[in-house]
Formats: sequence, structure tokens, C-alpha cells
Amino acid sequence: MKFIFADSLDVVDPNYNFVTDSFAPERRPYWGDRYPHELMHPAPYDGVLVSRGIVGDHRFPGKYTAAQSMRFRRVGARKFLRLEDARFSSMPIFGDSGAFSYVQEEKPPYTPMEILEFYADAGFTHGCSVDHIIFDFDREVSGMVAGSDRARQRFDITLENARDFFALARGLGSSFTPIGVAQGWSPSSVAESASQLEKMGYSYIAIGGLVPLRPEDVHRCLHAVRGRLARDTRIHLLGFAKAEQIDDFARYEPTSFDSTSPLIRAFKDSRANYYVETGAGLEYYAAVRIPQAIENPRFMRAIKSGTLDCDTLLTLERGALECVRGYDRGRVDLETAVESVCAYGGLLADDPSPGSPSREKLVAAIRTATTRTLKDRPWKRCPCEICREASVEVVIFRSSNRNKRRGFHNLGVFFEHVQRLLGKELARDSFQIPRRVGAAER
Repeated sequence: MKFIFADSLDVVDPNYNFVTDSFAPERRPYWGDRYPHELMHPAPYDGVLVSRGIVGDHRFPGKYTAAQSMRFRRVGARKFLRLEDARFSSMPIFGDSGAFSYVQEEKPPYTPMEILEFYADAGFTHGCSVDHIIFDFDREVSGMVAGSDRARQRFDITLENARDFFALARGLGSSFTPIGVAQGWSPSSVAESASQLEKMGYSYIAIGGLVPLRPEDVHRCLHAVRGRLARDTRIHLLGFAKAEQIDDFARYEPTSFDSTSPLIRAFKDSRANYYVETGAGLEYYAAVRIPQAIENPRFMRAIKSGTLDCDTLLTLERGALECVRGYDRGRVDLETAVESVCAYGGLLADDPSPGSPSREKLVAAIRTATTRTLKDRPWKRCPCEICREASVEVVIFRSSNRNKRRGFHNLGVFFEHVQRLLGKELARDSFQIPRRVGAAER
């Protein structure tokens, strides 16, 4: 089972100044910034997935600029992602059609030929067929009953595109592996879609539509799919948002899954921002929240309305940072560091006035989370390059460069967790999705 990281230009400035919260003076965006695999050894994933929707085009703008999008296709994904080093030579690069970018369209805006040209231009090693997301889901039905007219139409479109995609993909030769995408409105319809893909000749099938599903419904789908496919047909979990629960799904023997969850939780989760691998599983810590006083939207609104004073905020912000850094160096005690964070963070309450119920409630929550994180000092025990370089800065929830570094750390911890889950030694030199010679690779 391989962990494929779904990248969306997730880079950081390697020379970012944490004290001044500023980029290096000589920084050149993208050119000088670094991907996780450039900062960490080994790379914290087995491969990379780049979605058509992230790259973007004139129809659906993505995260890439127009110049970056053109360069991606001109020089290829491997060079653009800086995966040319020998230690990355076997790392697969997956692509998908970016179905979420056109989810409101009646039909996908890309034909199978157009997506294959995109994959060919950029040198992808694996590419998904053009699917159309089905959001309907009925866990109780069996067979091919139920399903709205729209769901059935998208089911047919996805399979029709997959059939054309597979036939056209033969022209790319054995260096490219086509992956058929299965969609459905129930466990049995997803399984029927996967079965039809296998009959077309696909030996690698991606299960789509998993993002909004509850864990128990993902189990139902994978159980149904596994029951319909040959043992050696490979399964990819597409956009697997429940990456932290991957050990619960290993029984279905997926060959690979892609996710951004470990990185995203570094800054979009309220409590589980910093990962620790315990041997028995993953453990999580809350980041120490010290937002930037003159950039935080809530603070700025309060300053403009006169509810909070700018100078007071800046003083409390500076005090919280100095105390947390002092604690890291053994110069400040735990209680003082925690209370400095509470004094500042409590002003983010709906009613920041002294003694208000909302402020007291927020301060209590901050005190509990911050005490646990600072007391345990998880960053001190982590051997990864991110934590060794940034120290306590990695657990401070603040600027994007700091938060993404924590996300990089999470990727490394999660990757090691997956390796241990499978009873493997952490691979350090070669990463490669196993390939079976068969119809899908002719």
C-alpha cells in the first residue's frame, strides 16, 4: 500500500525568518521554495498526484499561474516538481482529471483524448480516466436500483469516458499506466462500476466519490468492490480524506491511496495539528495559537471597531512569542508560557471583555490544549529535519510558512506510520508502485 501525496504547490521558503515572520530578502517564489521531498529524508510519501484542476487552464483556473501551468506541460511534471534526483527516479507521478473543479457542469469539460494529451505532455506515469462525481449515496440499496437520473447519467458518462480512455492510452506505451475511475450512488453500484472497468481491461481501478462519505460507508463500498474484482486487480483510493484511519481499511488491500489530509490538518483542524507516531498508532497535539495581531481578520475588525487596542495586542503577541520561545530554551516556566498564550488568545473570543463567558470559555480551552503541548514537548523528541531546524516554531500556529512546515512534519510521521502498519522497514532509496504486465499496460 503506497501513500501518494496530492500536491497543490505546497512549498515553503527554506530561509524563512520566524522571529520577524518574513521571507528571505533574496527569495524567489517557487524557484527558491522547497517541496516536502526536498527538505526531508526520506521523502515523506511514495509518490505524488497532480490534479488537472490544480494546474488549471482558461476554463477552470487552478492554483498554478498561467506561466507555471505552461511550464508544467513544457518541461514535464518530474522536472517541475523537482523529482529529477536519482533518489526520486522511481517515484510515480499520478494524475487525475480534477473532477471537483467541474462538479457543477452537466458533462466533464475534458475529453479522454484531451486528458491523455495532458498526461503525455507532462510525463505522468499513472493517469486516471475522466470521471464525473456522484454525490448521491444510499447505503441500504442493493443491485442497481435507486439512484437519481443525474447520478445514473454521471455513472454512464464515467464508464463511457473510461472505455475511450483505455483504448487511447495504449498509444502511450508501457511507461504509462491507465487507471479507471469507478463512481456510484451505493456500495453495489460502485462495485458494478469497478467490475465493468475490469472487464474493459483495467488492472488498476480508482474508487472515486469517497471524500464526503462516512467511514462506515467507505467500508461498505470497499467490501462490495473487493467482492467483485479479481485478487490481483489493484485498487487506488482517490482523494482519501480519512488518511488517519487507513489502518482500518488495510483489510481491503488497496495498492495505493492519495491524500492531503496530514498536511491540511496542520492548519485546518482545531485540535489535531501536530502528529506523533507512538508505535501503537498516531497521537495528536494542538498547535500553540499565537496569530499575527495586525493580520488576523478578527483582531483587525476589533481594532477598527475600537473593541481592542492595537498597541495592547502587539504587546501581548510579543509577550506570548517570547515566553513560548523562552520555555523552549529552559528560561521560562510552563505556567508562565501557558498563561501568556491564554492572555493573548483569549482576546479572540466573541466578547473579549474581561470576565465575559465567551472569553473565559476560550481561555479554558486554550489553557488545556497549550499545557499538554508545551508540557510534553513533542518537537524535542522528533528526529525529522523540520523539527530539528524549527524547534518550537513548528508547533506555533501562525504564518503559512510555519503551518506548512508542521504539515510537512505530519506527512513524514504519517508516512512512517503507514510503513509500520504494513510491517515494512521505512524505505529510503527506492519508491515504486508495483506494476503487473497485463492488458492495462500495453
